[in-house]
Amino acid sequence: MSQLLNKAKNFVSEKVNEMAKPEASVNDVDFKRVSKDSMEYLVKVAVRNPYSTPIPICEISYSFKSASREIASGTIPDPGSLKAKDTTMVDVPVKVPYSILMSLARDIGADWDIDYQLDLRLVIDLPVIGNFTIPLSHNGEIKLPTLSTMFA
Repeated sequence: MSQLLNKAKNFVSEKVNEMAKPEASVNDVDFKRVSKDSMEYLVKVAVRNPYSTPIPICEISYSFKSASREIASGTIPDPGSLKAKDTTMVDVPVKVPYSILMSLARDIGADWDIDYQLDLRLVIDLPVIGNFTIPLSHNGEIKLPTLSTMFA
């Protein structure tokens, strides 16, 4: 009896592993706005849902690093749902405090940009399977805004 149960478990886990799963990629990281204490960037993430039913996103967590230091992190609870059989654009706002930017002056001073690593985790609720995490890592560089871009 236990052999039959183990075979059934293995069969189900193989089928679950073979199922198409949602996939994500970072499309863009852009300057959004300046406030009195921070700069805000907007990360645009494309998430493809292969299923014929919408899927709720439980949460998005992110870590924004530069020069091997975390300069921003956060969690966005319940950011919406993924459209059925389509790609959904998800916006992730990232606030970077000025105090952190000043500590990165050496990296910024040379070319007026920040080299960064962005780590994202999208937790979605798949029917029958439960919570499923899509890990995503993206490296790039962000140009800091000049006075002309801030007031344009």
